Amino acid sequence: MKRLEGKSTLITGAARGIGRAFAQAYINEGATVAIADINLERAQAAAAELGPQAYAVEMDVTHQASIDSAIAAVVAKTGKLDILINNAALFDLAPITEITRDSYERLFSINVAGTLFTLQAAARQMIAQGHGGKIINMASQAGRRGEALVAIYCATKAAVISLTQSAGLDLIKHRINVNAIAPGVVDGEHWDGVDALFAKYENRPLGEKKKLVGEDVPFGRMATAEDLVGMAIFLASAESDYIVAQTYNVDGGNWMS
Repeated sequence: MKRLEGKSTLITGAARGIGRAFAQAYINEGATVAIADINLERAQAAAAELGPQAYAVEMDVTHQASIDSAIAAVVAKTGKLDILINNAALFDLAPITEITRDSYERLFSINVAGTLFTLQAAARQMIAQGHGGKIINMASQAGRRGEALVAIYCATKAAVISLTQSAGLDLIKHRINVNAIAPGVVDGEHWDGVDALFAKYENRPLGEKKKLVGEDVPFGRMATAEDLVGMAIFLASAESDYIVAQTYNVDGGNWMS
């Protein structure tokens, strides 16, 4: 039997990248997946490519009404919500002396408040249903330690790890397991932007930072989105029922904790 057979799932930021890879993996394991994204057209295109077990939901995690509407759309479509993956996030970097309030507020509104209040709405629905659920937050190796140029992003992901612990301890009495995944460096189109920012502030040629960080991973390369799906399936399945408030590193050996 497939490990997620019949499970109703909502994945934020799922129209591309890691979120889309998770959606494909969950569909392969028998789940129905809401492809939630701020860009509805992109979400619809992804859902069409993924097949009949996927459907698009417009969702902006910085607005409570949008969060509530997305949860309601999932319940209207499938009658329940079993699994949430809080994947939507934003990255930025700058030296401490150049950080702007706008960057700070944008990252915290999406990475922290978006995670918290989407988790909250999903938990309320799961509690009302009365049969538990699984919530998976996307943290990062950046949440494990500070980085000179990445203060805000590191702080947001440290907050995600802390929220995972607190929510996990609070919600397990309802048989809602809250855990997190902390990836390392993951290859994908977003890394072009990350590389360009490092090039600007470290005076490097384009592509050099990406090459160096990939070589620095003990495994020998950057991750792909597919490298993360095994943990995502495990944390959503019955196999992880006794796991509570944990953040798992899936980073090729970059961080040990």
